[in-house]
Amino acid sequence: MKRALDRPTAPDNAGTPPDRDLVKQETLQRIERLRTKSSRGLWAMALFIAVSIVALNDFSLLPSLPEGIRAALGKPPSSIMISGALVVYTFSAIILILSRMMGGSEEYSGFSHVGYLTAFYGFYHFAKALGDNFWAVFAAGITILGLESYHIWNFCSEAIKREEEILAAIERNNRQ
Repeated sequence: MKRALDRPTAPDNAGTPPDRDLVKQETLQRIERLRTKSSRGLWAMALFIAVSIVALNDFSLLPSLPEGIRAALGKPPSSIMISGALVVYTFSAIILILSRMMGGSEEYSGFSHVGYLTAFYGFYHFAKALGDNFWAVFAAGITILGLESYHIWNFCSEAIKREEEILAAIERNNRQ
């Protein structure tokens, strides 16, 4: 599904050509939006690394949950169950990202992945198994977010090239 972000402006009237300056301005605006969008992957990666730094010390920077809340949450799942869920999540996320890449989709879900990965850190923390499983979550996160970041960067780079071709065509027409 192509959005207006990827298409040049259509003329208002079928018989009148579009104003070159207006098309050029709109094309430059789309390029700027695409450049901004292409950096989302890096921001998600930076956020995940910040969360990982806090998780590395078993969330010692954050206050502990009161015993009443821990009791209300019940017994935490075993680390084997959490690891199984992490493996399923990792492969599912990779498959979804690869399918979006193959389909040319501009969808991006890097920040939601940061939330899910943070939840895995939290599950391991409550199961008192974060020390043994930190690197598994970290490796899964770097893999997922790296692939997601590459996907959005690649999509935006290709769209920017198309927009630059429009600008080049406008410049050629201005010289004539």
